[in-house]
Amino acid sequence: MFDIREPIYQWGERVIAAVDLVNDGSYPGVPEEAVLAATGTPGEIVNVGHHSDSNTPVYLVEFLTQAGDLVVVGCLEEELVRP
Repeated sequence: MFDIREPIYQWGERVIAAVDLVNDGSYPGVPEEAVLAATGTPGEIVNVGHHSDSNTPVYLVEFLTQAGDLVVVGCLEEELVRP
């Protein structure tokens, strides 16, 4: 058995998209490869999960897009930065 890697971000924490977050086909109603949240888009962690096979924290982040839309996207740590 291995130790679960602790997340660096916590629920309720504000973050910024470090890269363009694109639809990999898992976001319904949006074309595949469409940008869901552009680099620099502010967001808030709304849930923290864990991918057990890769021992990686996964963050559910609510982003407010420039168009004023709210999108909730699953993100990895390297896709986020603190403001």
